[in-house]
Amino acid sequence: MKFFHLSDLHIGKVLNGYSLRENQESVLSRIVSYARQERPDAVVICGDIYDKSAPSGEAYGIFGRFLQELSEIRPQIPVLIIAGNHDSPERLAYASSFLEKHQIHISAFPPKNKDEYLKKIVLEDEYGPVAFYLLPFLKPGYVRQLFEEGAIDGYESAVRGVLRREKIDPSIRNVILSHQFYAGSKDEPKTCESETAMILAGGLDRVDASALDGFDYAALGHLHGAQSCGRKGMRYCGSPCKYSVSEECHRKAVTVVKLGKKGEEAELEFLPLSAPRDVRRVRGTLEEVLSAAGGDVCHDYVSVTITQEDEPYRIRERLEEVYDHLLELRFDNERTRRRLQEEGEEMPLLQPMEAFRRFFEAVRHAPMTGAEERIMEQMIQETKEEEL
Repeated sequence: MKFFHLSDLHIGKVLNGYSLRENQESVLSRIVSYARQERPDAVVICGDIYDKSAPSGEAYGIFGRFLQELSEIRPQIPVLIIAGNHDSPERLAYASSFLEKHQIHISAFPPKNKDEYLKKIVLEDEYGPVAFYLLPFLKPGYVRQLFEEGAIDGYESAVRGVLRREKIDPSIRNVILSHQFYAGSKDEPKTCESETAMILAGGLDRVDASALDGFDYAALGHLHGAQSCGRKGMRYCGSPCKYSVSEECHRKAVTVVKLGKKGEEAELEFLPLSAPRDVRRVRGTLEEVLSAAGGDVCHDYVSVTITQEDEPYRIRERLEEVYDHLLELRFDNERTRRRLQEEGEEMPLLQPMEAFRRFFEAVRHAPMTGAEERIMEQMIQETKEEEL
């Protein structure tokens, strides 16, 4: 049994104000090309299809075309999809019964009632059946009603409880699709900026990877860096695109999983993915940074750190003349290190407007205009009203 393991497409993602549409469409098209060449028995997508719970029409269109192109491959390839923490289960589940007729299977909700169980898709190969269990992202409150009072006290007990309800046949090969924060008993998984904010402080959402020991392969989503979790057959495939500067050194790829006979360890292969625009850091004096903008680098998404002591005239404008997609401008010199040290001695708690005003002036090197302040004040007020 050979299948593609994908996750964290984050369609509709914006990086520091820049749309990643071109990168995402290019990478998804490459995945379809790989599917035509490799003819996998299935494609599994382990959550965070979209970047927002209310995707734009453009995002829907991108994913719709991706599914259509996959569905046109013959023989037809089943596509198995679960919801992630960024997805709206209601929106992702829309038209799921119709899509199943085209072998596109979506599980957006964990079981809600005691007579409900995980969606299970069984495929066959020369060694017999392979059961795929689709476990979408869950919080303890989503499934607490399935168990006795007090039985679910956190994320780990919720995941273990849901899996215990399943009548998993240990004599056949079983695969789990899951979108949670799993960690092995020895090593913590490597995270990056693009998903760190979604991981709860104190590890409250942490689930010990041993909860998935009963599966021959655990196809995981949630972390954007490809990595094993506890064992080779339990793996985060990572995102197909770079979604933060911290992913600069990631080597994105399609994870190809090959399952042999029951009891044999899964074989993994990685098909490289690259986007038209890379994400990178450039560091040095202004002249060094400007001279580094050769070839395609000038079109990449670039984070610039200036190291010289003086602050050159019109620095941002000069950088934007050679870099099409300047993500951020930082300074790292004796003066800024000293200022950070002084600020670190006592960090004042700022009101949202004042915090944004300082951020704006640090980035743009100019004060906000009256019109800009009014727009920001309105946005802050609307956010407060939504929270209430």
